[in-house]
Amino acid sequence: MEEFRKFVKSELTGWKPWEVCWLLLATGVILGLSIYWGENAIGLIMALTGVWCVILTGKGKRSSFLFGIVNAALYAFVAFGAKYYGEVMLNALYYVPMGFVGWFAWKKHMDDNTGEVVKKRLNWKKGLLIYATTGLTIVLYGMVLAALGGSLPYVDSMSTVVSVVAQILSIWRLMEQWVLWIVVDIVTVVMWAVDFAKGGETIATLAMWSIYLINAFIMFARWYREAKRNEKEEQNV
Repeated sequence: MEEFRKFVKSELTGWKPWEVCWLLLATGVILGLSIYWGENAIGLIMALTGVWCVILTGKGKRSSFLFGIVNAALYAFVAFGAKYYGEVMLNALYYVPMGFVGWFAWKKHMDDNTGEVVKKRLNWKKGLLIYATTGLTIVLYGMVLAALGGSLPYVDSMSTVVSVVAQILSIWRLMEQWVLWIVVDIVTVVMWAVDFAKGGETIATLAMWSIYLINAFIMFARWYREAKRNEKEEQNV
């Protein structure tokens, strides 16, 4: 019980007014659009937990993984209905289990003063290797999805492969994850916009990914600044 109280206190620590406003605004946008367009309960809960997950990840809070697990399970269900099989496999077989991995991995690297995870960044050689490997994998996986008859196979592949790499970087607490999340979010916004234009009932999903994109730009700047500061502090020790 004491550990639970400590966890809750940590999650509520260190929030700036603009961060609270951003969380409330994103939540309000999802609720408003979902009600207006008559989104079903699964889509609404999926969108809300997804938005809370990415904002809490950007804040460096461990509770992001709890919301992420719920979001991934529901998102897999929604994506299956839209025939985005890459998204289904990504969320059901990867994001859900990786949510538990991230939960325990971040626990070892929390800053007790800020209540946030300690942030890092890659050197340019490791970054280049990761990006090159990611590009090759996108092409190969796109061929697999095309053979399965999936919708927009190479777009789906890009979203899936980059997401896998970005999630690993997130668990490793690396700033470079946000560059990849920006790519993922742009591709996925286009993907769900196409589905919505075709008559799909996915407005909450589209809104969720649009907020993800805005959040990724905000958090890239935040993590870059903090990772750089942490790096200098380690060098001065």
